[in-house]
Amino acid sequence: MPKHAFIAFAALFIALPAAQAQNYPERPIRLVVPFAPGGGTDIIGRIVGQGLAEALGQPVVIDNRGGAGSTLGTEIVARAPNDGYTLLFGNISLAFNATLYKKLRYDTQRDLAPVSLAAVQPNIVVVNPKIPANSLKEFIGLARANPGKYNFASAGTGSGTHLAAELLKLITKIDLVHVPYKGTGPALTDLMGGQVAMMVSTFASALPHIKSGRMRALGVTTMKRSPAAPDVPTLDESGIAGYDYSTWYGLLGRGGTQKAVVDRLNAATRQVLERAEIRQRLDQQGVEPIRNTPAEFAAYLKSETEKWGKVVKATGATAD
Repeated sequence: MPKHAFIAFAALFIALPAAQAQNYPERPIRLVVPFAPGGGTDIIGRIVGQGLAEALGQPVVIDNRGGAGSTLGTEIVARAPNDGYTLLFGNISLAFNATLYKKLRYDTQRDLAPVSLAAVQPNIVVVNPKIPANSLKEFIGLARANPGKYNFASAGTGSGTHLAAELLKLITKIDLVHVPYKGTGPALTDLMGGQVAMMVSTFASALPHIKSGRMRALGVTTMKRSPAAPDVPTLDESGIAGYDYSTWYGLLGRGGTQKAVVDRLNAATRQVLERAEIRQRLDQQGVEPIRNTPAEFAAYLKSETEKWGKVVKATGATAD
C-alpha cells in the first residue's frame, strides 16, 4: 500500500469512532436494571429511562436482570461492547459487592464507566415503640449498659440495611445481635411485632409505620434532615459525628466507553433530572434527584467502595 494511501486509511480509521460518537445514539439503548421489577431501583430506573428516551430521541429498553445481589446484571454491562448501547442503572450495592464477593467476575472501577448519579434516598433508624429510648443517644446508652441484649433486623446479610447498622455499631462501639431477613418488609413486620429491637430502614418503607405509631424514629442517616420527617434529627446531630449513609442510584456504561458518548449521556441525564415532572415523580418515591459529572461520580464510587469495604471486612460479611 502506498504511504499516502496508508496515512489516509489510518486517518479514516481514527475518525470513524469520533463520527459514531457524534451521531450517538442511532439505535435503541438497553438499560440493565440488576434487580427484579417493582423494587426501588427498578422504579427509579424506569423513570430516568423514560426521560432519557425523550432526551436522546431513541427508545430506552429496560432489561431486568436480578440475582446475586445485583452482580449478574452488572456483569452483563461489564462484558458488553463499550459503545454506549448497553447501560447499567445501579445502586449502592456496587460499592458493597466489590468486597462482599471474593470471586466477582468484573472489576467495578475498571469495567464500568460512571455517567452520573441520579438520586439518593435517606435511611432512618427505627425501634419498636416498647424500647425505652426516645432518642438515639438513649438507645446507645441502653445497648452499652446491656451488651448483646438488643438485636437489629436487616433485609439480609450484606444488604445496605445490614452494613449501615454495622457501621453504627463500629462507630459507637455497641454490641447488637444481627437478625437477617429476606427483605425489608419481613424485617419491619417483626420489628413492629417486637421480635427485634432496631433497624436502619429505607425511608420510604418505614415512614408509613412511623406515622401510624407502630415504630419510633430515632435518627436520619444523611447529613441533613429529611423534609418528610423534619423533626427527626440526623445521626450526626445525635452525636455520631460524620455518619452519612444514603441509598444512591446512578447510571453507568461499560468501561472504555468513549468520552464523547459518556458526556452525551451525562448531559441527557442532567436534562432529565432538571425537569419538574421527573423531580415530582422521584419525590413521590421518597428520593432526591441528584446529578454530577462523570469524574465526580467515579470519585464518589471509589470512595464509597473503600468506605464500605472497610465495614464489610470489619464485620466478616461475605456473599460467596
